Amino acid sequence: MAGFDSIRAALLGWPALLWLAWWLGERWQPHGVPRVSVYVAVGLAGSAIGLAVGLDADSGGPALLAQLALSLVLFELGCRIHLGWFRRNPWVLLIGLLQSVVIFVAVLWALAAAGLGGQWRPLLAAVAVAASPASLLRVANDLRAAGQVTERVLHLAAIQCVVAVLLVKGVTGHWYLSEAGDWAQAALGSVYAVGISIALGVALAIVVAALLRGPFTSPAAPTVGYALALVWLTVVSDALHLSPLLAALSFGVALRERRVFVANAQRDFGSLGLLLGVFLFVYVGSRLSWDALTQGAVWGVAAVVLAARILIPVAIHAMLAVPSGTTPRKGALTGVALVPMSAMTLLLLERSIVLGLPPAAEALWFLSAALLWLELCGPWVTQWALVAAREAGSPSRGPATASVPPSPPPR
Repeated sequence: MAGFDSIRAALLGWPALLWLAWWLGERWQPHGVPRVSVYVAVGLAGSAIGLAVGLDADSGGPALLAQLALSLVLFELGCRIHLGWFRRNPWVLLIGLLQSVVIFVAVLWALAAAGLGGQWRPLLAAVAVAASPASLLRVANDLRAAGQVTERVLHLAAIQCVVAVLLVKGVTGHWYLSEAGDWAQAALGSVYAVGISIALGVALAIVVAALLRGPFTSPAAPTVGYALALVWLTVVSDALHLSPLLAALSFGVALRERRVFVANAQRDFGSLGLLLGVFLFVYVGSRLSWDALTQGAVWGVAAVVLAARILIPVAIHAMLAVPSGTTPRKGALTGVALVPMSAMTLLLLERSIVLGLPPAAEALWFLSAALLWLELCGPWVTQWALVAAREAGSPSRGPATASVPPSPPPR
């Protein structure tokens, strides 16, 4: 009977919660409130009053749906990545790698110095590197932002996400090796997952590039084709214990490199992408632990993570702005805009929990306050930075139906 009550509560509560999040987001966004922050706040409130029930990571379906929602975002982000630009201006790639490594080392050292030790510490430092591509892309699309800072932010977010996945897989492999002495499991959790995820995304890009060429009778056909390909990619990656997020990003990058631009696809994957986006951020808000938010150590971790994610990117981008081809002011604004961190981090940790990595649950618990602040306030910071860089156009008041041309490589 209790199980039936839980299922009934989920069926009744979640649609109402999602509708409320969408409605509030549409009403408040014209007044300067980022939709993303509204969605997370509604999810957080829903979990507090008991409406956001029945969607646990262990249940499989909800977590897989959240993975699919983020896969759509990472695919769109991958289609905007210009690898040739990294070859012509390697400074941006070097800055992205440098800030990722420095954030990882700084968080790891600061937690140890504060006496917050444990097996969860390296994993928490690894996921703290990840930006929030869903928040960044959604804010940029809502503002119709375009320019040097916007493109740098998106390229750097992709770099940080890849590095975060690599660090998580490395920490996972090291844990299996040091704790269990299991070389096979260590390899499956690190090298295998990374290599096969990238290969699967590239292979799918080759197939889809051949099948989606030519005119279509319906303007929505390319959007549906890419979305269904991503559904297959996410499900297969999840079943093979790979990284659906890395596979989706590789899929988008490979399509861009093969010059198969998604010019005919709708921004944010149209209504489907917007619906999944609402679910993703409400899901993120609902998964934050209220018990953890009452603990001082959790807020200490939040202070460490926030300091690292704000001070390090701003300092590095400002100092290396001139060699990388921009001004110190725009470099500092780029670092500020990279503050958001939520969906990517949460799903990386939840997936590690499902795959049986014991420190992942502790890492997620200790990261609750940092996720709360960086996802509620992070989109505001990104919005301010893009406006301050004078790259924001007319704010979007609804789903875009116009085609999305390939972004030009930033200088």
